[in-house]
Amino acid sequence: MSAHCQLTGAQPGFGNNISHSHRRTSRRFDPNIQRKRYWLASEGRTIRLTLSAKAIKTIDSIGIEAAVARVRARGGKI
Repeated sequence: MSAHCQLTGAQPGFGNNISHSHRRTSRRFDPNIQRKRYWLASEGRTIRLTLSAKAIKTIDSIGIEAAVARVRARGGKI
């Protein structure tokens, strides 16, 4: 599963692990990505979205219809 949110566009950040001896190695900061199903009443079907935890809270606030409109405005396919 790709670490990419369909609603907010959150992607992994990159940085370094720094050891006690101060050696640096690469690491990734992945967003908290979940696959979630929602009932889309306007189309009479369920949709499955790949969302970050922050995006799930946003959908709880604005509703699924507005969230789907935002995903489609970003050019996402649902």
